[in-house]
Amino acid sequence: MIRLQNVYKDYGGRPALVNVNLHIGVGEFAFLVGPSGAGKSTVMRLLYREEKPTSGQVFIGGIDITRLDRAQVPLLRRRLGIVFQDYKLLPKQTVFDNVAYILRALGVERMEVSRRVRSALTVVNLEDKEDAYPDELSGGEQQRVGIARAIVNGPPVLLADEPTGNLDPVASLEIVQLLERISQRGTTVFISTHDQFIVNSLRKRVVSLKAGQVAGDVDSGVYEMETIG
Repeated sequence: MIRLQNVYKDYGGRPALVNVNLHIGVGEFAFLVGPSGAGKSTVMRLLYREEKPTSGQVFIGGIDITRLDRAQVPLLRRRLGIVFQDYKLLPKQTVFDNVAYILRALGVERMEVSRRVRSALTVVNLEDKEDAYPDELSGGEQQRVGIARAIVNGPPVLLADEPTGNLDPVASLEIVQLLERISQRGTTVFISTHDQFIVNSLRKRVVSLKAGQVAGDVDSGVYEMETIG
């Protein structure tokens, strides 16, 4: 579902990624870990086409997204669920309206919008918060709204870039366990994180980066500080 092939990314003569090769299968759940500056966020930005590699190819669902022109990028992102560290909720919109935003932009019929939004809110256990505003929610609840928004259109791939970076350990574990349940429904979930606790708690596949290169790729792995720190 996700494949990086011989990917190199350079920022003004400074390499951020060097010959990265990676494959994440359909319905797989995997962590991307590494110290600050290792290249985690660069990988995520390449996957949702915020940036393009200097060389190499990036595939989502068999499509080489490096070849998409700018007009096609919004279509790609509608097929992706993206969860950010800082939630990116619309502060003056209710929970329901935040989750419904992409469906309305796509012209989905009103009754279908209501059905999909309420289904997504049920998945994240926020069905009783649809009329609340973001500032009335805890950080963990806001991130769950972000996840509901990410899955409301039924994307085959969910990318989460440091989704627990602003949360306490209890809320962090709840969020990642929720993402794991979403993966069990058939969604490919790829999470960039520096959170050793949640990685070690779940014992899922762990891809580690160091200085822009893949330093490890282990099934049922842990956050190996001595390897990537």
